[in-house]
Amino acid sequence: MPRPDLYFSVDIEADGPIPGPYSMVSLGACIAGTYDGERFTAHPPERRTYYTELKPISDQWVPEALAVSGFSRERQLQGVEPKDGMTGFADWVEEMCAEHDRGRAVFAAFPLGFDWLFTYWYLMAYAGRSPFSHGRHIDIKTLFTAQSGTPIHAAVKRNMGHELLGDRPHTHNALDDAQGQADLLANLLKRVLPPAG
Repeated sequence: MPRPDLYFSVDIEADGPIPGPYSMVSLGACIAGTYDGERFTAHPPERRTYYTELKPISDQWVPEALAVSGFSRERQLQGVEPKDGMTGFADWVEEMCAEHDRGRAVFAAFPLGFDWLFTYWYLMAYAGRSPFSHGRHIDIKTLFTAQSGTPIHAAVKRNMGHELLGDRPHTHNALDDAQGQADLLANLLKRVLPPAG
């Protein structure tokens, strides 16, 4: 049997625009589904999850960016050390892959650029490795654009129907939003990939 792709929906909150000068505040992830090259199988996003809140790595932050997450600087300072949070995340992804036919981890986000930038940088800086390699990722926003013919600037959730988004509210809690992204990814992939038999 070939090793399947195992899709992880990942969302992060940050206190600024780039990692290094600014910090990741929290990371949430869940398994969205598997694809074996023939069939896509959606997984309930609540079943297998990871969530962490991280201490800041610098003294800089953008108050407006931090406020989006609902965090105060005081709460941010109570997070775990980035090495512990990111090593725990890498370990969890690898454990999930082992449990799912040695699946190959694929990072999925909406939009990909921001969440991937922070997550990959943090994984390499603090865990010393990335279970997603450097190139196994999918941009849910681009997938929607390709399917719908919507220009990328208009590929926003308010322009997507309930049949794609489902019932989960967008809360800016990293785990809540990762689960919402998982629903969206599964609904988009079900349109173009054969369902599991």
